[in-house]
Amino acid sequence: MPYHLRVRVLPADIDELDHANNQVYLRWVQDAALAHSSSLGLGYPEYLARGAAFVVRRHEIDYLRPAVEGDELDVATRVAALGSATSERRTVIRRAGDGALIARAVTRWAFIDLRRGRPTRIPDDIRDRYPLEPIDPDDPAPDGPA
Repeated sequence: MPYHLRVRVLPADIDELDHANNQVYLRWVQDAALAHSSSLGLGYPEYLARGAAFVVRRHEIDYLRPAVEGDELDVATRVAALGSATSERRTVIRRAGDGALIARAVTRWAFIDLRRGRPTRIPDDIRDRYPLEPIDPDDPAPDGPA
């Protein structure tokens, strides 16, 4: 089951073309990932205490429909894969009112030793907190049909 975060498109999110700026979608993807992690007891304080944390290596975002001021959005995120020092998270953003697919994203993360700035193995106790959720067949894959 993905983790869901509700967001509302605010006036500050709107660009000159009267829709949410592409940078805002990235913020929503990041906010959902952090909220999900925090809900599992792994927020910034817990990672900093360990001296290791996940950092983004790559974001891919498909912008499919505009989000406009006042839209309420459902940002659904799931961890789809875990490697020895990497993970992949899939995020789908839908308009809450009608379920229209607004955007989808794939984020690849590296687990980094903060002191050395180098990848390190994901500890088992962290790995165990993230249920792996393969791609939902009802949610289109990146670069697939909208």
